[in-house]
Amino acid sequence: MTQYETVFTDAGEARITWYAGTKPWTVLALGHGAGGGVEARDLQALAAALPAHGVTVALVEQPWRVAGKKVAPAPKTLDTGWRGLWPALAGPGLPVVAGGRSAGARVACRTGRELGAPAVLALSFPLHPPGRPERSRAEELLTTGLPTLVVQGGNDTFGRPEEYPEGPYELVEIPYGDHGFAIPKRAPLTQDEALAVLVDGVTKWITALR
Repeated sequence: MTQYETVFTDAGEARITWYAGTKPWTVLALGHGAGGGVEARDLQALAAALPAHGVTVALVEQPWRVAGKKVAPAPKTLDTGWRGLWPALAGPGLPVVAGGRSAGARVACRTGRELGAPAVLALSFPLHPPGRPERSRAEELLTTGLPTLVVQGGNDTFGRPEEYPEGPYELVEIPYGDHGFAIPKRAPLTQDEALAVLVDGVTKWITALR
């Protein structure tokens, strides 16, 4: 069952779309990126698959997106919106795993331990701007202080799996995937197969937290 909740934060009005888990034991909160919303293929795939495993999925729309703005605000403002949403995310009384894609992954990495999350899921973590490997954001990922899973496309221009430094995290590669986990038509892997790899990797990781 899908439910919608409006939450008022210091950064503005945000929205949560809830996908209730079967006999839920945890909540996975997922924020979107700076270039799109919760309609992203990876977020939708996880929202469709994880509830059957007892995971309630909460897709979070940041205030700027709810307000219809085209450009995401500064990271500090994103963090403020996420913090303001946390009491609602924790409302069911279950542990809340912090997660998101791209900019949302960075928010989860920066704030997860502070907010009491047991773990962090980083989808398409933007290790650096495209073509600018010297502007690394690895520190955000390496200092979560929590069990962390990165799911990264093999052709992600924001950071390919082989570019990642060694650290206290796990990494699942989606072969041929770009920053949005889109698969080229010429690849020996279909879009559905790629999303299955993503869902399987996340499912194994999050159920191991139980």
